[in-house]
Amino acid sequence: MLVATIALAVVSGTGLAWSAIQSFDSGITHSTALEIDAPRSRGGDVNILLIGLDTRKDLDGNDLPAHILDQLHAGDGTEGGYNANTLILLHIPAELDKIVAFSIPRDNYVRAVGVPGYEQIKIKEAYGLKKAAVQAALIDRGETDPVALERRGREAGRAAIVTTVRDLVGVPIDRFAEISLAGFYDLATAVGGVDVCLENAVDDSEYSGAVFPAGPQHLDGAQALAFVRQRHGLRDGDLDRTRRQQAFLASVAKSLDESGTLTNLSKLSALMDAAHRNVVLSDGWNLFDFARDLGTAGSVPVEFHTLPVVRFDVIDGQDVNIIDPAAIRQEVRTAFGQNIAPTTEPVIPADQQPLPDTRRPLSTSLDSPVPCVH
Repeated sequence: MLVATIALAVVSGTGLAWSAIQSFDSGITHSTALEIDAPRSRGGDVNILLIGLDTRKDLDGNDLPAHILDQLHAGDGTEGGYNANTLILLHIPAELDKIVAFSIPRDNYVRAVGVPGYEQIKIKEAYGLKKAAVQAALIDRGETDPVALERRGREAGRAAIVTTVRDLVGVPIDRFAEISLAGFYDLATAVGGVDVCLENAVDDSEYSGAVFPAGPQHLDGAQALAFVRQRHGLRDGDLDRTRRQQAFLASVAKSLDESGTLTNLSKLSALMDAAHRNVVLSDGWNLFDFARDLGTAGSVPVEFHTLPVVRFDVIDGQDVNIIDPAAIRQEVRTAFGQNIAPTTEPVIPADQQPLPDTRRPLSTSLDSPVPCVH
């Protein structure tokens, strides 16, 4: 979402379009983790996986500076691992009439695809588990360069999370964008903060650092990160956290449109610098063409959904979300306007309906008010 918004901005809003887009694209880290022979969408549709990585390290594996860690309120570089705590699948149809986005709750208990030693895992764990396995194998073969280990391990992690998500939702993934924990902070800071609305006051000072009153309010970068990270003390825990991520992205887009960031060279430069530090894109993603296509469509509404969860459970001492993969694939394909292939997977009985909070899509555009969330 950060990448798409910046690309669109420099093409349509600044008068520095060509030089800016070249500068932006050349500074982005690209990944070859998406297989060349992977399934692709047809007819001009594009599916993009957004990966929010909960790591306190930079792209070379170095700990973030202490002053940044202090702002993140997320412990030191030893915490967090490499969990993909934010997973959002965007469907952009060829006609560009509406973007459909599905948040994937991080604790969904799924089949482990290509992760050695595991049959089922929380979906957030696919990245870190595969990264660790590949790094261990490299070390056994004599690799000692920590930067090489980090980069090759993370490439394996990206491939694993893309494959695991694709296996779950049953649709192609054409592109992906990865953003680090610090990237959420940098993004909110670069746009001058974000506006959010809470239905109830919260106090999660012990964990995420989220301490906010009820109602609409403006959050700085550190507060915005606490807002999207909180799950303790919320009625639906992991599911409420996904709603906050959706509200955050909607608010960022609105802030970019209203704050003057896109027409202010210094603000735009700060936004681009944040992307260069914190974003990885799948190889072959032509940002200029992507931004140009979006720009021709004007303000496209985005409809956010959350993948259905049947119930919560505890397995091996961990809180997990029990899901119905067949129902998920049917819902995603229907929302994306694709034919539903027959499935032989067992379906959870009809009396075990998905949790009700996942049934409320969040629709937003630049003209929409800031949505209130738990």
